[in-house]
Amino acid sequence: MDPILVGKAITTPDSGQVHLLPKYGNRHGLVAGATGTGKTVTLMTLAEGFSRIGVPVFLADVKGDVAGLAMPGEASERLLQRAAQIGIDDWTPEGSPVVFWDLYGKLGHPVRTTVSEMGPVLLSRILELNDTQGGVLDILFKLADDRGLLLLDLADLRALLNLIVEERKDISTSYGLVSTQSVGAIQRALLRLEQEGGNHFFGEPALELHDLMRTHVNGRGVIGLLAADQLILKPRLYSSFLLWLLSELFETLPEVGDLDKPKLVFIFDEAHLLFNDAPPALRQRIEQVVRIIRSKGVGVYFCSQYPDDVPTEILGQLGNRVQHALRAFTPRDQKAVRTAAETFVANPRLRVAEALSALGTGEALVSTLQDKGIPMPVEHTLVSPPRCRMGAITEAERAQVRAGSPVGGKYDTAVNRDSAAEMLARRTEEMPAQKQAPAAKSGDDANEGGMAGVISRWLLGTNKRQGVLEAAGKQAARTVTSRIIRNVLGGMKIK
Repeated sequence: MDPILVGKAITTPDSGQVHLLPKYGNRHGLVAGATGTGKTVTLMTLAEGFSRIGVPVFLADVKGDVAGLAMPGEASERLLQRAAQIGIDDWTPEGSPVVFWDLYGKLGHPVRTTVSEMGPVLLSRILELNDTQGGVLDILFKLADDRGLLLLDLADLRALLNLIVEERKDISTSYGLVSTQSVGAIQRALLRLEQEGGNHFFGEPALELHDLMRTHVNGRGVIGLLAADQLILKPRLYSSFLLWLLSELFETLPEVGDLDKPKLVFIFDEAHLLFNDAPPALRQRIEQVVRIIRSKGVGVYFCSQYPDDVPTEILGQLGNRVQHALRAFTPRDQKAVRTAAETFVANPRLRVAEALSALGTGEALVSTLQDKGIPMPVEHTLVSPPRCRMGAITEAERAQVRAGSPVGGKYDTAVNRDSAAEMLARRTEEMPAQKQAPAAKSGDDANEGGMAGVISRWLLGTNKRQGVLEAAGKQAARTVTSRIIRNVLGGMKIK
């Protein structure tokens, strides 16, 4: 199987091409560098390279310019000259098979999941809940399981929260203390999420993972592009969605060991958003997923400005590195340069720290895993240009791609089946009827018995009024008592 061409090494005049071996594509990677140094083009080159060898790719389009993967590029003199310099003899413009996705359903097929599939941990992160409020969410999910209530969308969450308020004392006794303040905080967080458009994300039909792992009829891997130009403005929702997707892959896919090429490559742009303010338990979960998902045939590639945006314990799992220029203008930048230089395998012909500050646009320091999984010494590399368009596409072109999508009819129309909100609403409607039933029965009884019933109620009385016999008895008792008292008092002599 042909390796993926990353570019041409220019450390020395006789240096050859730099490749990423498909066999080690699932050993994860990192693309880093300052703004404007060529990270996006490198991501497109890698995505296109994996697609050409039949590997599906999922990539977030943060700025809207990665959508050019769907369209052939332009064979300009500059590009042809660069391709010749790298040693690409067959460079011709071509697009890749692409499926557009969008949480909001505007620029691609809607991406949905259910509240149950998201789970309380990631949902707490999206809603920015504290530990106490997150504990109430845990109780809510357990209560839904115990009572057989489906949690599909945000309406179901609201219905369960209302139920918790109504039965707070019983639920607090059985599941743990629940305060109205915590429930109110969750409800306000749900309102904020709805205002940000997060309600579009929860519902059905839910995304099926095999639709992200498609290959085209021509054998190329389908590239799934998530429109994230608006989603990136909600960092918690963006990072939690991608982390959920990664977790679903981890939990769903079977173990396959080491393959000739990955089953899927997952590219996480703006990776720092994944780790910002992440609690230790969540960070530990990410580390676990990244470490083990390799054996399920999935490669994860992080993209960010600084290499230390990725925690050290995860950075050590990334075998393939592409480091674009870092400008050492501030102490933060200088520290990042040192960190990047220390993470590469040394090359005696290259001063890494100096090179990092002097790299031009489209150049990078590259180190990939070679035979037996050994990382190659870092090379100053001229990155290969992609064959697709390096820029945005028009609305008409996007519509054309969507019209030919193999999954459009499956996800474009939402489905709202019976779940917690509907089930609890029916229960609320049935309760007044049950309460009125005994009263109605008493009224029917009042009409039974005819004249005999009337006489009986006149003599014996009803629940609301006493009968003639009871009234007469009480009157006789009062008369006898009065006479006894008068006799006793009349017999007394006052001295």
